[in-house]
Amino acid sequence: MFSSRPPPFALPPACEAALRAAYARPPRAYHTADHVAEVVAEYERVALAVGWEHPRDVYWAILCHDAIYEAGRPDNEARSAALARRLAGAWLRGAGLDLDRVEALILLTARHGALDAGALGRDAAHFVDCDMAILGAAPARFDAYDDAIAIEFAAVPRDAYRAGRRRFLASLLAAPRIFHSELFHARLDAAARDNLARALARLEPPAG
Repeated sequence: MFSSRPPPFALPPACEAALRAAYARPPRAYHTADHVAEVVAEYERVALAVGWEHPRDVYWAILCHDAIYEAGRPDNEARSAALARRLAGAWLRGAGLDLDRVEALILLTARHGALDAGALGRDAAHFVDCDMAILGAAPARFDAYDDAIAIEFAAVPRDAYRAGRRRFLASLLAAPRIFHSELFHARLDAAARDNLARALARLEPPAG
């Protein structure tokens, strides 16, 4: 299972197998089933702290949000949302899912760093913060994430990757808020800013 706690609904074994198979291809360094497990752990933290309005929909969106992932493709999120619909139609018809809401949540992850916090509902804010909680992880864990992203973009010329990565991380660091919800802002903002500053320093061109 992707969760160590009782989930809001059970995944039939064939459904879980299909989802795990999706996360195994193509080979990935960060966007794996382990990443999903980390996001589920954040989902559980939110459930205990403030609760979810639509826990089933958010849970399914988390399980599927990176199921289709090829570094650099602009349609990963749309394809993942489509897969979420197909898998739910095949195995989760009795789970009470609102698949339009699931799709909307997954599509938000295509816009990390460019979302309007004021326009996000409560569940959406917590959902995207769960996905971005890695930014506020302990330094060693954050650095492992940062290195894994570089591995996934190994086919991109290094100078182009570093320039793009610098732009993205700098935009996050310059934002008034990195996290959209008060729960994550209070807990992780300071650590995330330290991590982002360190990652940007690592990306600076060598002197001389």
